Amino acid sequence: MSHAPSPTVTLDHRFARDLPELAVAWQAEDTPAPALLALNDSLAVELGLDPDWLRSPAGIGLLTGTDVPDGATPVAQAYAGHQFGGYSPRLGDGRALLLGELTDSFGRIRDLHLKGSGRTPFSRGGDGLAAVGPMLREYVISEAMHALGIPTTRSLAVVATGRGVHRETVQPGAVLARVAGSHLRVGSFQYAAATGDVDLLRRLADHAIARHHPEAAEAEQPYDALFRAVVAAQASLVARWMLVGFIHGVMNTDNMTISGESIDYGPCAFMEAVDPATVYSSIDTGGRYSYANQPVAAEWNLARFAESLLPLLAETQDEGVAIATESLRTFRGHYAAVWSAGMRAKLGLAGAPDDATTSQLGTDLVALLQADRVDHTSFFRALGAAARGDAEPARGLFLDLEGFDAWTARWLALGPDATAMDRVNPVYIPRNHLVEEALTAATSGDLDPLGRLLSVVSQPYDVRPGLERYAEPAPDSFGDYRTFCGT
Repeated sequence: MSHAPSPTVTLDHRFARDLPELAVAWQAEDTPAPALLALNDSLAVELGLDPDWLRSPAGIGLLTGTDVPDGATPVAQAYAGHQFGGYSPRLGDGRALLLGELTDSFGRIRDLHLKGSGRTPFSRGGDGLAAVGPMLREYVISEAMHALGIPTTRSLAVVATGRGVHRETVQPGAVLARVAGSHLRVGSFQYAAATGDVDLLRRLADHAIARHHPEAAEAEQPYDALFRAVVAAQASLVARWMLVGFIHGVMNTDNMTISGESIDYGPCAFMEAVDPATVYSSIDTGGRYSYANQPVAAEWNLARFAESLLPLLAETQDEGVAIATESLRTFRGHYAAVWSAGMRAKLGLAGAPDDATTSQLGTDLVALLQADRVDHTSFFRALGAAARGDAEPARGLFLDLEGFDAWTARWLALGPDATAMDRVNPVYIPRNHLVEEALTAATSGDLDPLGRLLSVVSQPYDVRPGLERYAEPAPDSFGDYRTFCGT
């Protein structure tokens, strides 16, 4: 191992220390000609890292895992998972490494993690590498999600490696440095449970409680309390996805975190025309992870989490199943509460009671938007103008003008707060055609469109002159959109 690149960088290895059965010590592959493509200065400062130093050769060595501090123990993490409903007992970090943990300026423990750093024992025949485009996609989308206030992993940097990556064609390679509350997944628990080692499962649960849900440690049944906390966190997360029109694309159990953070932005995208059947992922041919199915998929994943926890919940399996079933039933209530509160906020009715009137208003609106395939983001932003007395921007998005007018009269009668609406309804999201435009340019060496897009989506609520194209849906010529996981 090389000498510490900076005396100020200390990486703990508590995951590897607490759970050695789930960690394989490993090294990142060398990068022939590393070049920094994107660096998140504000996140670096939050982590106690000097952005200027990160731009130096030693800093880039940390961001690629090729020059880590003395005492650091990079590991590939083991986990299992249900992928599109089919169980894989041994997935793990096939092209990723956990470099270690940092303590940020808020006192929180954060993982520093790499994607595209080379083959590991979990690679299953893959090359372990990543291309520039998919790594920059994760950077853009995760930072947009953060700016929208949605719990998410963050992107610290993307570094081009100077190595070609063979996909449909040869593409320039890159490594993403990612930051998360942790990389504990439902799949981590599935892996531990499958070993039959109840002590390992208990240590994993205790690690998760200490890291993310410390209040569970005080509960009469701490492992049921952990399960309930994860159910609530994931219900809240998916409700927030739905409120902004985000479609994850690959809601496998290995992509569901115990922290409640969004993770693994592969074939993800933001819905434009409202359609519950919307799917962007090229591999989701059955629509398992369509927009409307996301809450259902989350609940299904949490049932698999419950199965993994059964040995910790009770002495007998029947008792454990009864406890888990009761706790899983709380998902729909949590989801409905967050979605309903979020919809009231989007409609400027945050102070209104959550009663049958406001609930029916939201339900009826969704039906109108769906019937006319109205652009999700444009509509909610334009509705703020309607609350100020100018209904035309929103009205002009509909074919069913009579239906819109009738709904609007009911809504205005409740006295919506236009200013409050502008604080929760974004002007700008990472529009799919603009993401593709920026990634194509960046892959060819032009980083300017990427920089502009990041600047726009990092301040999603503030209207700025000259950025009109960033607020508009894709032109018809863009056609049907499909995304790919990039692996």
